[in-house]
Parts: sequence; C-alpha cells; structure tokens
Amino acid sequence: MTEIIPRLKLEHIYKSFPGVQAVNDVSLEVYGGQILALVGENGAGKSTLMNIINGVTALDAGSIYLDGQAVHITSPRRALELGITMIHQELALIPELTVGQNLYLGREPRRWGGWIDWSRVYRLAQQELDRLGIDISARAKINDLSIAERQLVEIAKALSYRARLIALDEPTSSLTSRETETLFRLVRMLRAEGVALIYISHRLEEVFELADRIAVMRDGQLVGEGSAEEFTPSRLVHLMVGRELAEFFPKSSTTRGEPILRVVNLHSGKEVRGVSFELHKGEIVGMAGLVGSGRSNVARLLFGADPLQKGEIWFEGKRVELRSPRDAIRLGIGLVPEDRKTQGLFLKQSVRYNVASVLLQLLSRLSFINFRAINQAVRQLVERLRIRTPSLSQQVRNLSGGNQQKVVISRWLALNPKVLILDEPTRGVDVGAKAEIHALMNELAAQGMAILMISSELPEVLGVSDRILVMREGCIVAEMTREDATQDRIMQAATGQL
Repeated sequence: MTEIIPRLKLEHIYKSFPGVQAVNDVSLEVYGGQILALVGENGAGKSTLMNIINGVTALDAGSIYLDGQAVHITSPRRALELGITMIHQELALIPELTVGQNLYLGREPRRWGGWIDWSRVYRLAQQELDRLGIDISARAKINDLSIAERQLVEIAKALSYRARLIALDEPTSSLTSRETETLFRLVRMLRAEGVALIYISHRLEEVFELADRIAVMRDGQLVGEGSAEEFTPSRLVHLMVGRELAEFFPKSSTTRGEPILRVVNLHSGKEVRGVSFELHKGEIVGMAGLVGSGRSNVARLLFGADPLQKGEIWFEGKRVELRSPRDAIRLGIGLVPEDRKTQGLFLKQSVRYNVASVLLQLLSRLSFINFRAINQAVRQLVERLRIRTPSLSQQVRNLSGGNQQKVVISRWLALNPKVLILDEPTRGVDVGAKAEIHALMNELAAQGMAILMISSELPEVLGVSDRILVMREGCIVAEMTREDATQDRIMQAATGQL
C-alpha cells in the first residue's frame, strides 16, 4: 500500500517571544484535497504557527516539509514561490486599484521594451475569476466591491500563484449567510482540485460543516487532532478552553423593569423606514437580520451619530433630540460599534488611554488631571472584565480580538450607562472571550441596565436575548419572545418568508 505524503508536515516546531512560549513542540500534517480546521482561543498560537508557515516569522527550532521535501521558508515571497499563501482576516488588497491590478501586482506581464501589457493582465485576471465561478469584472475597482467580493478576490489572487496550500483566517467574519455559502462552495471546489486548506474559525458550526480534520491548539501546544467525526462541539470547546459548551450562553432570569427607551416611527434614508420599539430596564433585546437590513443604522441613530429625518425618541419618559453622540452620552447611552478597530479604539494608544479617554473630564479639576484616580479606575475595570494585558501601558493593537472588545466595553462601563448598544459584540472573538462577554451582559442586565444587542450569529441571539426584533429592508418585521424564537423563524422573517 502506497503511503500518502502530506502536502505540509511540521515536526517539533518551537517559537518564543520575550516572556511567551508562543508555539511549543507542535507537529502537524496537512494533506492535499482536505480541509484542516485549526481552532483555539486567541493567543493559543494559531497565528504564530501560520506566520511561520508563511515566512513572516522565523521558527526557533523544528522542521518543515512540503510534499516530502524539507524546505526553509525565509520570507513571504519564498512561501509564495513554494505555493503557500495566507488569506488574512484583514484583507491585503489595495482599494484604489482594479481587481486585475491587485491580482498581478508586482508580477505584471510585460511587452517588448519593459512596458506592462495591461490587456494581458486583465485577460489573465478575468480567466482566473471565471475559472473559479466568481462573477466580478477584472476591471472593477476594489473600492466598489463588497467585503464578500473582496474576500473572493483574495482567494483568486492566492490561486493565481498556483497555490498548493491556502490558509484562511476567519474568512466569514464580515459575510452574510448567503455570501458565506458562496465562499464555502469555492473552498469545497479547491479541495476537489487537490489544494490543501487550513481553515481558521471561531464559528464551530462552520468547522463541523467544512472540515475533514480538526486540530486544536491551547497555550501554544497541540492538544487534540483527528478526523472531524471524532469531535463533538462539547469536546471541541472543552479542549480549547477547558469548559463545557453549556457555559457559553449563561442566561440567567432577570426582572424586566419599566421602559427606559422608546422609539417611534424612525426614518433615515432608505436604511431605516418606520422603526418603532421599546427597551426596558434589566432586559437584553437581540436585534437580528441580514447584513444591510438597517440594524447598525438604528444603532447609530440612537447614539446621535446619524441625523434623524423623521420620528421620535423618548428616554425615561421624555422626548429627546440626539444631535450628536455627546447628547446620547449625557443621557446615559453607550455604543460599542460594529468595527472596533476603525470606530471604537485608538489602536496605537495604550489600554490606559483607551479606557480613560471618557474619564478625563470626570476625574479632572481646574484643568489638572488626577492620574492616580484614573489609574485606579482603569485598573479596576481591567480586573473586572479580565482583560489580559501585560500592563496598562500595552498598545491596544497588540491585544487579542476578545481583549480589544473588552477594552471598548470597559470604556462605557466607566461611565455606567443606562442603555448599552452592542453591535456585533463577539465578532472575531474566540469562544472563551465570548462566554465572558455574554456573562458580563447578563450581569449588567441583572443590575438594571438595558441592553440592545445586534448580532449576525443566531445562536448568540437565541442564547442571550430576552426578546428578539428582526429587521428587513429598514423595517422591524417581527418581534419574538425568547421562548417562541427559533433559528428557522428568525431567518424566515429576515428573508421575507414569514
């Protein structure tokens, strides 16, 4: 019987950074024509391992084999030459250029005399897109494409290098369910063509839908590996974080208080068209719907970030005008935005700066800043939310996604808001941090805070919410109790089938 040679074989890989053993004696095999799901919490070592494979990070010790041959991957260019590529969660396309220009950037075919043969660039790019069944023009600008279309262009770019191994990092984090289906079709097609795929995702339902094999990392080590059939969701979570699956939606019963926020017939462009609902003290209201249904636009209206064209907003029994976020903050309304990196954080600033940015006026007198009080307040919040950081001086961009999200939340907790709006609170966050954020939401609701949570993850909506609103095309089309809601009913309402 002929032995199957793995496309990629890692033997006893080690990598350390000052004070951290990021990868500790990891041996792993990835086969052509298979999808290996690599899972683990943020900080488990997945990204470091992928950076080693892609030549971004040099390993300290160990061996790498590609189709049975020992290789030294010294740079990303060398990885590409070997047919290894990585599609990152943060896409690496140049928005101002066309699809074709991005696909062949730095390796454009040339005419006699050294001039770029643009007609050939676009012809080759269109052939690649057509081969993959991607309905995008090679002459379209990246700026004009949706996030999903950009993700597909990244895959086309990777395959234009004739990649033998592709690693995908959280590829569906910004996609709708329909766009996710398109991506899955493409991934399965690549598997059928013999490409080896490493699929990194925090969404366990995707792991079980796609993966042939699963590898689990925790604290820099490989703690589990095998065929997908050998795992259950509970076993997978337990390997990742040492906790059972039931702990990830720790819903506790709370007493719903009086209405605190009431909106009547809100209108804003085509995105919000006649939205009305109430939010009570001590309850978590989940807002579901497809991307583009108007959910985030409602959140921005309630935070004063977008102008209200028509309608009424009532807060604690009084009609209010929200002309800016400052008005909302004064009332006691906080917003954790959908995109924490561009809208919620000062990435190059410290944890202390990010949390304390809302406290400066409260903890200052006569233009003098009380640094001792600020440090004490920030430290208490960091401990309360279990934000994992070496120090308060650590730059936020160096924290994991879950800890970044908790920094954004802690900023609002410093002001003790009466209403907290959470837009995709656990996007790109590992399962352990998700559980902590869900537990925090329950704790805040039990203390009387009203929470509006927008989420594209239906298990999260069903597991955390007391009441669920469903939006479609700028309108609320359904309201369900926690007991009556199911994934099918929510999707039927969101797609107009209910």
